[in-house]
Amino acid sequence: MATLAKASLLALLVVAMGCASRKQVTTAEVEPPPPPPPAQEETTPPPPPATTEPEVRITLTDAFFEFDASTLTDAAKSALENNAKWLQQNEGQSVVIEGHCDERGSVEYNLALGERRAKAAKEYLVSYGISASRLTTISYGKERPFDPGHDENAWSQNRRAHFVAK
Repeated sequence: MATLAKASLLALLVVAMGCASRKQVTTAEVEPPPPPPPAQEETTPPPPPATTEPEVRITLTDAFFEFDASTLTDAAKSALENNAKWLQQNEGQSVVIEGHCDERGSVEYNLALGERRAKAAKEYLVSYGISASRLTTISYGKERPFDPGHDENAWSQNRRAHFVAK
């Protein structure tokens, strides 16, 4: 029985040694690792490519209104004429005309007044030769004041038609 145990142990060792054999790899068979990439210094991004078109400066000015009015003053007409000239020179641009009011009056009243102001500015630009399809109007009434003050100086800045190029 001891012989049988020794023989079993010897067979087990032979099997275990056979499984444990590994192929020897020589250094000639191993490829060297690739070199690390060169350290990159931080650089600023390259400037955008130069264009042949000149930079467009938006120079639209607000048209201001008297208290409780949507009639264009001479100063408002002058501002609108400058805006019309800019629109003529920039035919691809469209504009949103925002009508604004001061804080006095109800929300509903000021929304209607702001709409009349925006439409008055639009009609003047159309009479100057600007296509109505390039002009969109919206009224913000008293909801977006330019000057949050509560005096005549602030109110006069808030009664306006404001122009936003699209």
